[in-house]
Amino acid sequence: MNQPPLVVDLDGTLIQTDLLHETTLLLARQSPLSLLSLPLWLARGKAWMKQRIVDHVAPDYASLPYAPELLAWLREQRAGGRQLVLCTASDQRLADGVAGHLGLFDEVIGSDGQTNLSGEAKASRLVARFGERGFDYAGNSSDDLPVWRRAREAVVVAAGSSVAKAARAQGQVAREFPAATASLRTWLKALRLHQWLKNLLVFLPLLGAFRFESHLVMQALLAFLAYGLCASSVYVVNDLMDLESDRAHPRKRLRPFASGLIGVPQALVATVLLLSLSVVFALQLPPAFGLALGVYYALTLAYTFYLKRRVLVDCVTLGVLYTLRIVAGVAATQLPHSFWLFAFPLFLFMSLAFVKRYSELQAMAALGRTGAAGRGYLASDAPLVMAMGVAAGFCAVLLLALYLNSDVVTQRYAHPERLWLTLPVVLYWISRMWMQAQRGHLSDDPVVFAVKDRYSLVCAGLFGLLLGLAH
Repeated sequence: MNQPPLVVDLDGTLIQTDLLHETTLLLARQSPLSLLSLPLWLARGKAWMKQRIVDHVAPDYASLPYAPELLAWLREQRAGGRQLVLCTASDQRLADGVAGHLGLFDEVIGSDGQTNLSGEAKASRLVARFGERGFDYAGNSSDDLPVWRRAREAVVVAAGSSVAKAARAQGQVAREFPAATASLRTWLKALRLHQWLKNLLVFLPLLGAFRFESHLVMQALLAFLAYGLCASSVYVVNDLMDLESDRAHPRKRLRPFASGLIGVPQALVATVLLLSLSVVFALQLPPAFGLALGVYYALTLAYTFYLKRRVLVDCVTLGVLYTLRIVAGVAATQLPHSFWLFAFPLFLFMSLAFVKRYSELQAMAALGRTGAAGRGYLASDAPLVMAMGVAAGFCAVLLLALYLNSDVVTQRYAHPERLWLTLPVVLYWISRMWMQAQRGHLSDDPVVFAVKDRYSLVCAGLFGLLLGLAH
């Protein structure tokens, strides 16, 4: 007995994302001024807006987060001779692109710029094409309830409990594919809490001055929380802007946003909440800290939208962003500071930024690719990137030596000569980081590597011990 056609929804069903969200993000990255036209396009209807967006951008169909279990089942149905139809509210060109990549569907039906093919409109279109109860339908949301009501059988994919319950109540459910839910651990990974380690730099002015009064520690702690929340909000925006390049990366493709585990709307809500909490903490500190945080946020957004794709500028910017954390620590605690406190970390963290780029280029070369996706670097740039990174690291050691020879150190420390022993410690650590990178042992995030590396932890302990002995 021949089975009726199986009609499959696209957004949230066949793929674990929504192409309207994806293409809007692409528009924001590739043609940000076009976002100003969105209200005008929407005024002519949602289908028209979708069509106009696709006039400007198109996603990489091969890298979209397809639902693996559903896709495997569809291939089985196709092998059994069943007719498969892709029917979606996304623009027709997007639907054609997905269908062309997969090579599974006999027919493709999408929005045409006039009719947004969702809900009742989709149900009526399918009934006109296949007849009442003349098709089975795979969907995921409440918009699909009118379609399931007029289909022979429902296939419920990654639906919430209320939608799944409603689907069962109004018709026969042939099969269900459970939704992958984002756990607390998933959210913590998405917010990159491990990257908050970088914000410990706000405590550096306290450590340098060897001042640990309770009110100063509390000021630094508030600065740490404000910077952490602000940074996490930007990490979310950064990941949304980098969806395509992350999906082309061997490790980053598993990130919660790139994999579709957390949707774009939830990500945007999280961004607003994180930034709001950051402002609340910042208001408890001196105005100079708020200014430092504002500069950091603006520069980080500039990095996300533009600077990260500029060769060399990206690494210099990362060095500045690290140094701004120390500036913020000074602003929060109002402690006296030295120029050297900013010059040394600028070059040190610029070296670490080059380490990160070098590791990415190594990973791309191992996969046979010519460069890093979404960046301006080529695999052939790796030797030069290493040379510049090592030079920046050694310049940092030189700046530290000049600082130790300054009057500031003589006046601040009881035994300044003991600090000279920090030079071989820092020199060894920088050299070892680059040696590990050259051998392919370094992950593309040197901060994460350093926290897990016992040699790095020993170096940090020795540095802290020598600092204490000098006071």
